[in-house]
Amino acid sequence: MSDKFEELDYQQTPLGALILRRRREPMARGEEVFEVKLDDAFLMSSLFTAGEIALADLALGRLETKGIDVVVAGLGLGFTADAVLNHDAVNSLIVIEVLEAVIAWHRVGLVPLGHALTSDVRCRLIHGDFFAMAHPASDGFDPLEAERQFDAVLVDIDHAPSHVLDDRNKAFYTRAGLRGLERRLRPGGVFAMWSNDPPDADFEGVLSDVFATSGAEVISFPNLYSGDSSSCTIYVAATGK
Repeated sequence: MSDKFEELDYQQTPLGALILRRRREPMARGEEVFEVKLDDAFLMSSLFTAGEIALADLALGRLETKGIDVVVAGLGLGFTADAVLNHDAVNSLIVIEVLEAVIAWHRVGLVPLGHALTSDVRCRLIHGDFFAMAHPASDGFDPLEAERQFDAVLVDIDHAPSHVLDDRNKAFYTRAGLRGLERRLRPGGVFAMWSNDPPDADFEGVLSDVFATSGAEVISFPNLYSGDSSSCTIYVAATGK
């Protein structure tokens, strides 16, 4: 493989053209890099994973119990799900992904973490619309157990609360939408979300109205291309005990 792009998969989806590609990155000593695009927009890269890993670590670091049950919304390249499974306290993980092709990449081994996720008996990959499943009128996140509650729900789907991939997702980021999610959490349960934008004061206000505690943490990481650092935001909120 050269530093040129190798297209591993191309799928037309309801959200647009989904592309998985692989290349070598000369600026990272020839590291193999996997990238996902939706139409002309970059969704994720295996070169920048600090935010995805921090999403899991910050959320689960708030939980003091063993036997933790977790939902991850947005499979992507699997870095958040893998970071969840690296916590010994995790009993079960459900990963919800709206694009069937992304789940297939993991099941057939097109992406590096596919085998680790699909071979872990604690982990289930579910094809579904997280936002529809989070709606108060739905049966919840587990197709096998209606109204099941969880210790943590981690979301990495949209670019930011105000920059969504689908306009239908906007309702989730409202007080009513988050109250629907809050009822899926156990007492002391944690909701955490990745955002590519700086902290949004309006969204922080929504979180504080719904949850007992909430906050936003900026995660900085080196950017090989700019020679400087880049950042993302992790919102973390918890229900009352």
